[in-house]
Amino acid sequence: MTGGTGTLGALVAEHLVRVWRIGHLLLVSRRGPDAPGAQDLVARLTALGARVRIVAADVTDAAAVADLVAGVDPAHPLTAVVHAAGVLDDAVVTAQTPERLARVWAAKAAAAAHLHTATAHLRLGAFVLFSSAAGVMGSPGQANYAAANAFCDALAAHRQALGLPTVSVAWGLWAEASEMTGGLADADLARMSRSGVTAMAADHALRLLDAACEHGGHQLIAADMNPRVLAAQPADSLPATLRALATSGAGAGGTVARRTAAAAGARPDDWADRLAGLPAAEQRRAVLQLVRGHVATVLGHVDAEGVQADTNFKELGFDSLTGVELRNRLTAATGLRLPAALVFDYPDAAVLAEYLLERIAPAVGARPGRGGADPVLNELARLEATLIGLEMEDGDSGAVTARLEGLLAKWKATRKSAEQEMTAAERLESASAAQVLDFIDNELGVS
Repeated sequence: MTGGTGTLGALVAEHLVRVWRIGHLLLVSRRGPDAPGAQDLVARLTALGARVRIVAADVTDAAAVADLVAGVDPAHPLTAVVHAAGVLDDAVVTAQTPERLARVWAAKAAAAAHLHTATAHLRLGAFVLFSSAAGVMGSPGQANYAAANAFCDALAAHRQALGLPTVSVAWGLWAEASEMTGGLADADLARMSRSGVTAMAADHALRLLDAACEHGGHQLIAADMNPRVLAAQPADSLPATLRALATSGAGAGGTVARRTAAAAGARPDDWADRLAGLPAAEQRRAVLQLVRGHVATVLGHVDAEGVQADTNFKELGFDSLTGVELRNRLTAATGLRLPAALVFDYPDAAVLAEYLLERIAPAVGARPGRGGADPVLNELARLEATLIGLEMEDGDSGAVTARLEGLLAKWKATRKSAEQEMTAAERLESASAAQVLDFIDNELGVS
């Protein structure tokens, strides 16, 4: 077993001895016998009647894996492989680097490939890959980890095609904090809970491991999901894998299903109308409360009172991933097109609220020097949301398309006419240096 001295590895090792009646174990990890708790693990397993050997080895090295397999005592030949090793190096896609990808890929995907190659000639009874639901359903900020686990799932399919025993179990979140998941902050756990993920107790997860190995399929998902939480989300925001499960969470009366359908067709609140007629101070207070409320939700706070308006988002605990989630939540709430780097461009709740107010109610929040395109772009964003959610017959769709194309043609004609009416002085004043030089070259023959 790779990752054999880690938190989950130790739980699985004890389960193999207690339930599967495995008498000989070779546990492999980077630190081997020097790993925290390794000696206590040996003592527990020995007390249960097993003979245990813990080895320090780099399973990302093909030669090291081949040596491990070759070094197994012929008196007790290798009969099963469990690959539970892995590392995390989370970041949003734009922050991924070749080094981050290589580190995560090596521990999970490359090691799995080395184990496959080193044991392909043996008659194994089991070849169990610990994959992750991140590779099946996606997981924000874990592009590298998702890719490595998707490779494990693909390797399982390859082994099955070759007639070799295999199962790749795409795990959800275990309740026990491992070396990999121990770094999850409250905000991370809160985000996972909002997505319907429920942490599995160890005894339940181990029963799922038994079920997966008995199932016969080569790619299975072992995760606890809350169908009612899933059902409360718009269907198009869920991975395809979970949509049927979300439907099952509606209940016999269909109350949740109706609420989900309503949510899926809901439009962002019209904040311009909501703020109309309010004094400027009240408008600012309302938008600030909107921001603080969503910040509190993203960070896992009970309410907005835990969010100070003038505290920097980084000090509050924001990173790229939570920043993107806040942007998405505010986009959904307001219908505005907002930049991905929102929390870095507008670094605290008060500044961000002022920016949103400028977009929602320009007359109140406008500052000198801001362009006048934002209200138009906001209306186009709302129109885009409406069009995406529409279902109509082909004839009606064609009529809408023709109307949009006609509107675009009028807009272009209007802009062209306006540009033609500009005086030479106006055109010169607004031209770039390159455009001025091009004009001199083309019109005056100066080169």
